Amino acid sequence: MSEFDLPRRLTAEGLGTALLLATVVGSGIMGERLAGGNVALALLGNTLPTGAILAVLILIFGPISGAHFNPAVTMAFAVRREISPADALLYIPVQILGGVAGVLAAHFMFAEALWQISAQGRTGSSQWFSEVVATFGLVATILGVLRWRPEAVPFAVGLFITAGYWFTASTSFANPAVTIARALTDTFSGIAPTHVPGFIMAQLVGALGATGLFGWLLLAVDRQGGNNEPLAADAEAAG
Repeated sequence: MSEFDLPRRLTAEGLGTALLLATVVGSGIMGERLAGGNVALALLGNTLPTGAILAVLILIFGPISGAHFNPAVTMAFAVRREISPADALLYIPVQILGGVAGVLAAHFMFAEALWQISAQGRTGSSQWFSEVVATFGLVATILGVLRWRPEAVPFAVGLFITAGYWFTASTSFANPAVTIARALTDTFSGIAPTHVPGFIMAQLVGALGATGLFGWLLLAVDRQGGNNEPLAADAEAAG
């Protein structure tokens, strides 16, 4: 990632997040229009494109910016000191702005009113807990697969979110930028603005929990001194 300068990395984050939201919102609109009132079919039509586009976007933008597209992921990497705090503070607003742009693009493509405020309620302890689980799982997927099979990260993330749409009550937003942007669409994938803070708090809790647990889980214990060292360092020493 260091071979690309900051303007290019920020452009990648903004564009990638915009394309992600255009897919999330656009597929939601298309799914609902074609489902004939069948909510399960509409959700399936929303799920599959979202998982697919995540894999594609990470393959495109991963080598440039790391393909976070998600303030919770950026926060996790900042905690792990894999992105500087200064860069992280720039990534996050760019991701949010990109998400908003993606929502507007989806509205324009489907001849919807450009500026909307969602009236869709998504709140309560089950929804918040779902977002803790969803974001914990997403960050765990990234950190675990990045350690063992880095080339598989795009597909693992896409598959996790595809599954998360169905096994979490909240349909696995797992992303503060996505949550904020989805408050600006009164379509299938929207969330009422007053319910956004609860989702974001839950997402940050899940991300920090996964970062802390996997920071410990992916460390090897030095048999001699009891000190923890990264497994990658052990592999290098063994080689």
